[in-house]
Amino acid sequence: MRATIMYGAGDVRVENVPDPVIKAPTDAVVRVVRAAICGSDLHPYRSMPATDTGRAMGHEFLGIVEDIGTEVTGFKRGDLVLSPFTYADNTCYWCNQGLHTSCPNGGRYGFAGVDGGQGEAVRVPQASGTLVKLPARADSALLDSLMTLTDVFCTGHHAAATAHVAPGTRVAVVGDGAVGLCAVLAAKRLGAEQVILMGRHTDRTDLGSDFGATNVILTTGEEGAAEVRKLTDGRGADAVLECVGSMQTLTTSFAAVRDGGVISRVGVPSYTDGPIGMDMIMRNITLTGGVDPARHYIDEILPDVLDGTIEPGRVFDLTLDLDAVPDGYRAMADREALKVLITP
Repeated sequence: MRATIMYGAGDVRVENVPDPVIKAPTDAVVRVVRAAICGSDLHPYRSMPATDTGRAMGHEFLGIVEDIGTEVTGFKRGDLVLSPFTYADNTCYWCNQGLHTSCPNGGRYGFAGVDGGQGEAVRVPQASGTLVKLPARADSALLDSLMTLTDVFCTGHHAAATAHVAPGTRVAVVGDGAVGLCAVLAAKRLGAEQVILMGRHTDRTDLGSDFGATNVILTTGEEGAAEVRKLTDGRGADAVLECVGSMQTLTTSFAAVRDGGVISRVGVPSYTDGPIGMDMIMRNITLTGGVDPARHYIDEILPDVLDGTIEPGRVFDLTLDLDAVPDGYRAMADREALKVLITP
């Protein structure tokens, strides 16, 4: 089959690799119908040391079950399914706590001999606990929005959920990437009274307004935080959803949140230290967030996608076939595309 392999920073190739096969009785093989490039894929694209062996890429995909192991239950060949961006057994203590990303039997696509999602097929470990059957056809117009439940919309939802966004909450979202826009949509879905989107690109913030942003601030830093405070009666936002992962956006978040408020950070951090000293303690600020346990959220969100209540698939603004995936990486790295959808 054809699959995407990264050999180092800026070196992405689509190559012939062995077809996936059942290796454990809990495995399934899924033929990919849709995949995507994630913002987190750009981190190795910018910084991965060169290697001769390469790394299988991609963790967002949905497709059709082609084969199942003898211990897989709840699925059959021909089912249309999606996978969250990590696999898990969905039965252990951590999964029952809603922390599927901590599952001792789980893992990440593209590592430890598991296929990446940016290819023609994927071996899915722990298939019974990982896969979600979709009541839709493989040619459904809903597929783009369903794809976002593999990662990006659930990550935006995780930011809002861990920040306790609820009816009446005043929210600021830092970042106008795909995760930030999904966080806007998630906050609106959870009933936020006010959603302030902080970004720099009007084509993206316009989509954010469509998703439910009540205010847009086209700056960050202290200037942007001052605008948030001005829009929230001088206090700051009840919840700040930090969706970038830079020190600047974290500092902006601390400046924009009210005393006693919550900052949820879901952007992959590019820093190891942060402004979490005495000021944070004296202001009683809660810092939360982290990696999104998407499997925990999918069942709750899925009905709203199926009935069209939300359309998170609008974050995809460039669709490419598998052989053009290297062009997709370049487009996202150069900010020529918000999020790339792949149709193998």
